[in-house]
Amino acid sequence: MKWNLKFFLISLLVVSLAACEDQNKVETEIAKIPLKIELSRFDLEFGKATPEDIPVLKIRYPYLFPPQYSDSVWISKLSDTLQLELQQEIKKNLASFVVKEEDITTLFKHIKYYFPSFKVPKVVTIISDVQYENRIVLADTLLLIGLDNYLGSNHKFYAGLPNYVAQNLDEKYLTSDIASAFAKTINRYPRNRTFLSRMLHYGKELYLKDKLLPDIEDFQRINYTQDEMAWAKTNEQQMWRYFIERELLYSTDAKLDRRFLDPAPFSKFGLEEIDNESPGRVGRFIGWQIIRAFMEKNQEVSIVELLDMPADDIFKLANYKPKK
Repeated sequence: MKWNLKFFLISLLVVSLAACEDQNKVETEIAKIPLKIELSRFDLEFGKATPEDIPVLKIRYPYLFPPQYSDSVWISKLSDTLQLELQQEIKKNLASFVVKEEDITTLFKHIKYYFPSFKVPKVVTIISDVQYENRIVLADTLLLIGLDNYLGSNHKFYAGLPNYVAQNLDEKYLTSDIASAFAKTINRYPRNRTFLSRMLHYGKELYLKDKLLPDIEDFQRINYTQDEMAWAKTNEQQMWRYFIERELLYSTDAKLDRRFLDPAPFSKFGLEEIDNESPGRVGRFIGWQIIRAFMEKNQEVSIVELLDMPADDIFKLANYKPKK
């Protein structure tokens, strides 16, 4: 019996080392991909502009100047008190963008490795007047980053926002948000309306981040705090039991989205001892763990193939068992 256990542990170690070696090879190949991003700091250019510069900026950045607004609107904005304060806070908190530029470049290299047809977009940093719901906009060959949405969760500009929103307005989530924006372009929302299907849709996005952002922490990938991530991992089995016992997996009740998938201050189990401590979006966390279990057992499946697989097939083959 002892010998069998020893043999099993050795085999497990060998498999783990082989997997690490394969992953190291992949990362080495990714690092060699020749890629340099084109970055424009529109936020800084506009901050230094004079009224005479507006026509020039409109030529350089036509997509940032809707034609229905006259030049007088932009000239007025140059001296707007809020605009000036936002500019100052960005300079103070995000003065150097060199590290972030390197992080974005590394992310794009990973995307290019797994999706060779990916066209690297031009990156433009802007001030969005704290439009946090659109803090990252990825459209074809253009990526807009609203830097005023990454000043830190305790920043005074976010004082009136719900805590679950403000906690994500931090630069440590920036590349995660960009990866999410990319994922939305390739990870189609399922026609199957079951709770399981929707959980695995978000699980695919989070697994994609595992591959595209291997150097960040799990809590950053799902935009949790570290405490929220710890809670989700500790209560994984309890949450899964709740979903199974109440037969929620194949339910098409749209209310389940609001309870367990949509951004919220907490998830709504209807159990006071859980609800008060839980983070929102725990259904996405569970979907992520199911996808991880599936890919661990089916390593021959590529990311592209995974994105096209129906939820039922993934679930059956995952043989998911939550960690105790």
